Amino acid sequence: MDNVYVAAAVNLLILSVVIFAIAKLLPAIKIKSFATAVVVAVVYSVINIILELILKHVSLPAIMNEAFVIGLIRILINAVLLWVTDMLIKDFKIKNFGWTLVASLLITVTCYLIAKFLPVGKMFG
Repeated sequence: MDNVYVAAAVNLLILSVVIFAIAKLLPAIKIKSFATAVVVAVVYSVINIILELILKHVSLPAIMNEAFVIGLIRILINAVLLWVTDMLIKDFKIKNFGWTLVASLLITVTCYLIAKFLPVGKMFG
């Protein structure tokens, strides 16, 4: 059970770093501090877990068989998660939904690569 908590903490830390780095790289994303990135990562992860549980029950099996479609849907879902997180956290702002999609793509690809190459568990999408 302790490994689950360690993996969750490591994943949140990595997601925080990814969010903070992307916010610093993209001019349309404003973040106050690394502490804000941690809060964004926690809120984003909680919304992601809840949404994923809901979507597993309403997803069509045909869609779930196509990896490319799943990837595109994941990027769109992550964009919505970022948009909701943006609305909830005062010190985290994204200029518009186009930039939200760009950030979602970068976060999704970066987290996928990290999860693929590092044994930190699977928490983020």
